[in-house]
Amino acid sequence: MELERVSTAYSALAGRYVDLFDGGWRPDEQDEAFVRRHLLGLAGPVLDVGCGPGWWTAWLHGLGVDVSGVDLVPEFVAHARAHHPGPPFEVGSMLELDVADHSLAGVLSWYSTIHTPPVELDRVLQAFHRLLTPTGVLVVGFFDSDDEVAAFDHAVTTAYRWPVEVLAQHLADAGFAEVDRLQRRTPDRPDRRYAALAARVAPQ
Repeated sequence: MELERVSTAYSALAGRYVDLFDGGWRPDEQDEAFVRRHLLGLAGPVLDVGCGPGWWTAWLHGLGVDVSGVDLVPEFVAHARAHHPGPPFEVGSMLELDVADHSLAGVLSWYSTIHTPPVELDRVLQAFHRLLTPTGVLVVGFFDSDDEVAAFDHAVTTAYRWPVEVLAQHLADAGFAEVDRLQRRTPDRPDRRYAALAARVAPQ
């Protein structure tokens, strides 16, 4: 199963990622501003899906957001619980979340769908849509691509780059309306392009 493969791969490298986030890591300023702009001040809880060691969850919690985190990797969740008191963290799959339908004001999926095979992405986006209230917001971070969906050798396991317009169309097909986007590069990784989309549940 794909999710089990991803979980096993990250578990094997969990210590490396924990050391990175505990070593003074900070997100890109543009990324931080983007997440802040769309997930602060929502009238209801926010779920950080694929929260990893819990950095974004803890950051949002520190800003007053009613946020919780979920991740496939038990080692990440154990670390998050031990080092980020306050927000709850659970082990779980983005496709089998123990969350009531239409109960969330926001979902953060920050690079948590990058290992999702393209044929499975619509199922994931539909699951996010089902969890959100009629005014809910989804923020998705991902690797950008010029003109086609492309697999590449991520440090952990195979990941995928998505053209922004293509991913935006998948969001629309899942019932979302795009409200903002971000595309950027960094000098230290000229081979990679980064992007984020913010979308609201589209009116019925």
